[in-house]
Amino acid sequence: MNTPEAIQRQADMFGNRVRKTFRHMRKAMARASIEAYRLYDRDIPELRLVVDWYAGHAVLGEYVRDQTDVPEFLPAMAKALADALEIPLTHIHVKQRRTGARGHRYERLERKGERLEVREGDLTFLCNLDDFIDTGLYADHRLTRQLVRDEANGADFLNLYSYTGAFTVAAAKGGARATTSVDASQQYLDWARDNLEQNGLGGPQHTFAAIDALQWLDWARRAGHRFDLAWVDPPSYSANRAQGREFDVLRDHRALLEATIEVMQPDGIIFFSTNHQRFVPDLEGLPATVTDISAQTLPVDYRNQHVHRVWRLNLALPV
Repeated sequence: MNTPEAIQRQADMFGNRVRKTFRHMRKAMARASIEAYRLYDRDIPELRLVVDWYAGHAVLGEYVRDQTDVPEFLPAMAKALADALEIPLTHIHVKQRRTGARGHRYERLERKGERLEVREGDLTFLCNLDDFIDTGLYADHRLTRQLVRDEANGADFLNLYSYTGAFTVAAAKGGARATTSVDASQQYLDWARDNLEQNGLGGPQHTFAAIDALQWLDWARRAGHRFDLAWVDPPSYSANRAQGREFDVLRDHRALLEATIEVMQPDGIIFFSTNHQRFVPDLEGLPATVTDISAQTLPVDYRNQHVHRVWRLNLALPV
């Protein structure tokens, strides 16, 4: 039963765990100029919470279940978190996620429009901690961004489902000759452009397409566009009711990758990722050497080893 005493006991456990983790991590992250990282990842089974640090702020997320949806619970956890991190309660940003909810990746929660500059090494990203479920930066992919950056020098880079363009920024910083960011949302493409400019990387070599990714791939194939390097990170599910289109990553990822391969150079590289928790890959027989690189893309602060999965597709097949 969620009595006031039980909730306080949970808040004390939660605060103590976060305080210990923060003390352990903060200096190492500061030395690496990493300002977005995970502090709590459902570490205590009865507390289905995640906490992410963003440059002096914290995002507190609850995975809601009906039996634990108690109004007093989140305020108690937020106060415990603020006390543990020694930051004002106004710097705690609370989100609720419902497991199994489909198609709400970009759902607007508020309209504050406030952006926070967050460093990731020598890169800076603009984050919004209040207006949407997601903040504009997936911190779990910072090692993957480095992998893409390492391959980007001189490349024509394609970012499908680009969201706010963090991978576009990484590729541009890595010396990409040109980048193309594709996302159905013009709002997020504008944000991607802002992220590039924030890092001094703006310019006409960076193009943006507000269109469904599969539609764009069909156009690009017919137009003869070819890319050396691609990042493909589709949502688990999306729907465009106006066009009668649906995308389900379990069902459609192979067709998506086949379409992507058709716009790649013969020796191109594709990084494919998903955060679908029950994903079953259908990658055999693709004209590429396919390697599951998930283990090398998981930062130390993510105790959930299934936060994402990543494959590298080298299109130059061995002779």
